[in-house]
Amino acid sequence: MGRGNNSAVTEFILVGFTVIPQLQTAFFILLLSIYIFTVTANVIIISTVRAEPHLHKPMYFFICNFSLMEMWYTTALIPKMMAGLVTGNKAISVQDCIAQFYFIFGFGAAVNFLLAVMSYDRYLAICHPLHYTTVMTSRVSGYLVLFAWTAGLFAPVMPAVWISTLYFCGPQDIDHFFCDFAPVLNLSCTDTSLVEVTFFMFSWTIILGCFLFTMVSYAHIISTVLRIKSPFGRQKTFSTCTSHLAVVSIYYGSAIFMYVRPTSRTTFSWDKVVSIFYSMVTPLFNPIIYSLRNQEVKKALRKVITQHCGQI
Repeated sequence: MGRGNNSAVTEFILVGFTVIPQLQTAFFILLLSIYIFTVTANVIIISTVRAEPHLHKPMYFFICNFSLMEMWYTTALIPKMMAGLVTGNKAISVQDCIAQFYFIFGFGAAVNFLLAVMSYDRYLAICHPLHYTTVMTSRVSGYLVLFAWTAGLFAPVMPAVWISTLYFCGPQDIDHFFCDFAPVLNLSCTDTSLVEVTFFMFSWTIILGCFLFTMVSYAHIISTVLRIKSPFGRQKTFSTCTSHLAVVSIYYGSAIFMYVRPTSRTTFSWDKVVSIFYSMVTPLFNPIIYSLRNQEVKKALRKVITQHCGQI
């Protein structure tokens, strides 16, 4: 559709979920609880790792950066939803919508790269333990984290730029609770084929690329673990990467379903439900997986709490 005589849209309406007015307060409290728990739990993990010298290892350095990415990702998403529930104003300007799209997908892409980096770290630790300390030095781990942040935040620049060139003339309603790619693209009055191809390549390259790299790493890890004769040795060795494998399984299950497919096949009502898992449920449970399933973190956390209580 061409521009014609239609006036340009300057803001969108984030439809989100239809909430019964009587349940609006309860929904706000739920979102606030999720946000507070996610941020607090990740801050605790970062603080615990920083406070305990024996946790100053590449694996926990990666976990700290993963926690930081999760906090920024959640912050780019949930506060806007809560503000809409409080004020009743679900409008978002086109510029702010593009900015939200960029930051959500930027931090999301960074998480993908870091999960791949963490799988490589576990591969080195389990498959090449004698060379691990000489290969995975603090400098190398720092470069790998820098790569994850830089590549992640650079990846959605082109899709965001392409979206900013589109013309929107109505309707204004985005059938989602954040500025996701397909619902925004659906409102454009201009040809979106180039933007769709660009984003599809972006999704395939990053999500599937990082996923396949992670799976190859774990194929080598599992092969190495199975060659260990002692059952206790196999369990102890594999336990060092079960938390990461659990996070990978939950994250990629929903991310691949959402973004590694043609946009034309998107069904927004169902996608909103799936989006809940990777945008809110996964960041909510990741701190639990990394802390409660990790003996070193639990011991360090108890030590920090004991020391803090002793100073009161």
